[in-house]
Amino acid sequence: MVTDTPGRLLSLLSLLQMPREWPGSELADRLGVSTRTVRRDIERLRDLGYPVRASMGTTGGYQLVAGSAMPPLLLDDEEAVAIAVGLRTAARQPVDGIEDASVRALGKLLQVLPSRLRHRVRNLGTATLSWNMDGPVIDPEVLATVAGAATASERLRFGYVAGDGTQTRRFVEPHRLVAAGHRWYLVAYDLERGDWRIFRVDRIARPQLTGVRTPPRELPATDAVAYVRDRMYGLLPTYRADVTVQLPADAVMQRFGEQFGDVTPIDEHSCRVRSAADTLEWLAFRFVQLGCEFEVHGPPELAEHLRQLGGRVLRGVGAQISGHELPQI
Repeated sequence: MVTDTPGRLLSLLSLLQMPREWPGSELADRLGVSTRTVRRDIERLRDLGYPVRASMGTTGGYQLVAGSAMPPLLLDDEEAVAIAVGLRTAARQPVDGIEDASVRALGKLLQVLPSRLRHRVRNLGTATLSWNMDGPVIDPEVLATVAGAATASERLRFGYVAGDGTQTRRFVEPHRLVAAGHRWYLVAYDLERGDWRIFRVDRIARPQLTGVRTPPRELPATDAVAYVRDRMYGLLPTYRADVTVQLPADAVMQRFGEQFGDVTPIDEHSCRVRSAADTLEWLAFRFVQLGCEFEVHGPPELAEHLRQLGGRVLRGVGAQISGHELPQI
């Protein structure tokens, strides 16, 4: 029997979050109170913003339903561990559109998990491997720590391994995390170098919160995504493709989204796509993956790469072009 009202409300809320209807008498038995007390507690939950529906009849009862806002959730130990493990997986291999949300949610959950549950989540993460074909493996706890520091505008120290293997210690004011492809980048102001820097999160080690919070600095770009994109394109050779695609523009956008490039309709069956990437292989893969006819207007390097790629594919199956043997490229 739960005698204090706050504790009883939490117990009632935990029961109502199960996907079923609860007869008032069963709730009363579970909580060790009268059905009248249950009705009063239901009204208290409604006043707090929890949408509790009541249905009449012999099979009716109370059930928590979807409302206009997201109320706080109560999780038991197993549910909390399951969600934490799922968020760790999402952080390692971000899903397009929810990268930042998964990291923020992971940071909030890890902050309040009891030590016994943290240990279970860590053990599950250590014992579980994922086949990551597209990018480096990221430690979710490092990601959560960095995200928490960026959200709180808290200065951060960490070890960093540069592309040439040089190891340094950095002292920064973190600004934002940016997910690009299957990599995470930290945009931060490097206090010892007096300038903005971009750090790959998979190369960050042992991040330490300093407890020092400062007002956010103004980034020299419209936002962190634009800053990372401009800096990366400025450092890497960029190929800008101009291609006519025999697909409706909305079909191309639905398949790849705005990240594919600038898509302009020509007619109801075709569109013009202008897309940029740092490798010819990536551009060729994206256009071939569309599964339709297309015509390359430029650059010449992309047309030549696709010509060689097509030749290798056809030779691999012993095919010929127009009755002639394929040239050996």
